[in-house]
Amino acid sequence: MKKLVSFLVFILLIGLLSGCAEENKETSEKEETTKQTLKIGAIPDQDVSVLSRSMGEVAYYLSAETGLEVEYVPSVDYAALVTAFERGEIQLAWFGGLTGVQARSLVPDAEAIAQRPRDEEFHSVFIAQKELGLTSLSDLKGKSFTFGSESSTSGHLMPRYYLMEEGIDADQDFNGKPSYSGSHDKTYKLVESGAYQTGALNEAVWEAAVAEGKVDTNKVDVFYTTPAYYDYHWTINTLEGYDSDVKQKITDALLSMGSEQQTILDLFQTDKFIETKNENYEAIEKVAKQIGIIK
Repeated sequence: MKKLVSFLVFILLIGLLSGCAEENKETSEKEETTKQTLKIGAIPDQDVSVLSRSMGEVAYYLSAETGLEVEYVPSVDYAALVTAFERGEIQLAWFGGLTGVQARSLVPDAEAIAQRPRDEEFHSVFIAQKELGLTSLSDLKGKSFTFGSESSTSGHLMPRYYLMEEGIDADQDFNGKPSYSGSHDKTYKLVESGAYQTGALNEAVWEAAVAEGKVDTNKVDVFYTTPAYYDYHWTINTLEGYDSDVKQKITDALLSMGSEQQTILDLFQTDKFIETKNENYEAIEKVAKQIGIIK
């Protein structure tokens, strides 16, 4: 009888242990299924392979620093990233000045949190086929011209603004309507190839192209550099459903990048990120409204 009781107790314990194990497995699987993934994005302003590598490195770093699942999601163009940010599909984005302003106008509680030191005083450059011998913006009249993306701060918004300041109507004074190449690297290639005589692009992309031998400065070169303005920056979304300290963790992670993350920083052409805030881009917003890009 004792043996029978012991056997029944043993069977009962096995059942209980199996049930607990199954319950723990289901709980673990449920947690894995519901675990949130922080999705980051960037405006596609340059070679997509370079951009994917840099943002992939950022995703890996942020994951290690914050304990979050982090994934880079590419965008087909500038507008697609702004739309994804508005919908909450992107929680952290590397924007240009204009796209950041556009995104925050759609998500009022979003915050600009970090930028490179050079983004406090950023510039656009105007380039031309060297044989033309251009020396000033007024020399652009009657020449064919290409901007970058229509949503680009350094490849369209600010160059158009400085053309207006010089009395040049970009839609009337060139040889034909201006083109929109879509990205900075395409802009200098179009001018270098002779497809367009002149163009405007991001100073940092131009400097990198020259340093890496990607552009032939015997054929095309800079003839005008704009005054300074605020440009690229990280903007963080409202992070609904995340712990209250996640925004600060992400901000701290970006601001604490140093020599150990130099490989990542090199991809952004900087040695660190510094703090920024929404108010720094008020001038960009004013220009965008003046030109009619933002209502």
